[in-house]
Amino acid sequence: MSKVVRFHRQGPPEVLSIDEVDLGQPGVDEVRMRVDALGLNRAEATFRSGDYVEEPKALPAQLGYEAAGVIEAVGSDVAGFVPGDHVSVIPAFSMNEYGVYGDAAIVPARALIKIPAELDAVTSAATWMPYLTAYGALLDIGGMRSGDYVIITAASSSVGLAAIQTANRVGAIPIAVTRSSSKRDVLLEHGAEHVIASDETDLVEAVHAITQGRGAQFAFDPIGGPGLRTLAAALSPGATLFVYGYLSLEPTPYPGMETLPPLNMRSYQLFEVTKNPERLARGTQFITSGLKHGFLKPAIDRTFDLSEIVEAHHYLESNAQVGKIVVTVEH
Repeated sequence: MSKVVRFHRQGPPEVLSIDEVDLGQPGVDEVRMRVDALGLNRAEATFRSGDYVEEPKALPAQLGYEAAGVIEAVGSDVAGFVPGDHVSVIPAFSMNEYGVYGDAAIVPARALIKIPAELDAVTSAATWMPYLTAYGALLDIGGMRSGDYVIITAASSSVGLAAIQTANRVGAIPIAVTRSSSKRDVLLEHGAEHVIASDETDLVEAVHAITQGRGAQFAFDPIGGPGLRTLAAALSPGATLFVYGYLSLEPTPYPGMETLPPLNMRSYQLFEVTKNPERLARGTQFITSGLKHGFLKPAIDRTFDLSEIVEAHHYLESNAQVGKIVVTVEH
């Protein structure tokens, strides 16, 4: 029997329970793995609470997109992986199909990356979701180049920090946006060229001052809601505004043409990259190279034990963290 985190009803973190579950054997294109570390993501909290883009098809429901560990068994059609391989799970499936919160998990082989030698399980669990998310939008789709200005909202999140580092890796100029100036110094330490406290400063004026009146070429936003119009006004003509989340839960207006420069507004999901083998391979190579040469450095804010999963979700929702929250699993 395995210890698996599930919820039997939707609600606050207290609905999470650790259940004894018989996972069985992997299917023909699946692997069973020992889980050593989990990376927590906002998507899992909203799936649990009922605010995610999809609802659980059945209860109790599993959850979790991101984990690192060791393969224990492989299905008959699995190629390229064998028991004993150290791997990381990346988001390439619905949580209605698979979940990785637990001391073991069955996952599709297509969602696995072999962990580079320089990464331990905790670091690996903090790597792939943030960096692939940033890479997929800004480089794979957006083609961000040296000299481009990019506005990064929710900049102290794990994805925000990954976007800052990704921008720096290609010579772009990251403008980090956070609600208050309390995180200014830490964002500068993590590579932001400029920091704007949106509750204290006019964002549009600040961006235009930074860019000598031209506006930024990119915005990378997980919040949505009415603030999207403000972001759009800070962009240059022909810029791209990526929306990869809707944390505000308020209606998201489409920026109108009457007062704003023409721009490309694009919704974005990481699955666009992770479900395409060629694009995923390019992203993995970019990230692995960045890790090896020190350009990309995952920021781990705090670790919890699996038995503390409720406390970990409370901390996730506090927005106090800078970087990734990781849950470790003792065996």
